[in-house]
Amino acid sequence: MELLQNETVRLRAPEPEDLELLYAWENNPGWWELGNTLAPYSRYLLKEYIAESHRDIFDLKQLRLMIDLCSTGATVGMLDLYDFDPHHRRAGVGILVDPLYQKNGLATEALTLLVGYAFSFLKLHQLFVHIPIGNEPSKALFTRCGFTVTGILTDWITTKDGYSDVLTMQRING
Repeated sequence: MELLQNETVRLRAPEPEDLELLYAWENNPGWWELGNTLAPYSRYLLKEYIAESHRDIFDLKQLRLMIDLCSTGATVGMLDLYDFDPHHRRAGVGILVDPLYQKNGLATEALTLLVGYAFSFLKLHQLFVHIPIGNEPSKALFTRCGFTVTGILTDWITTKDGYSDVLTMQRING
């Protein structure tokens, strides 16, 4: 199969048609705690973001890929490479799969494609992820995809219940 596609999912660049989906996902306050979002995004800012997504990861230091089902073409989620460091050849990983499509193995399929792309095409040495310690589904996903826990960041994020530790997981290309 292709570098960014298998029999189940296809990873692709954001398109203008993704605006409303991105608007809904980025502005879901229930997910803000998992990332670093502090306020809603406007349609204007997201439209500008999509317009700039043609620039490469070496320029922007990040890359967003949308996850489409091969069978229907439906967009079911997105992946991010962020904090890209070309000198040390590493990047952080973020993933979101719409709740309507979760628990079907799609995150594993998409993350496996992303890891292959990052290591073979982008020639990265390592990928990392920060996961709130109580997020068992994310820990299981990244473990399935070859990431291992390499550290704990104490009281790293603010939650509705106070502070939470965050796991650092890494996958080294080797």
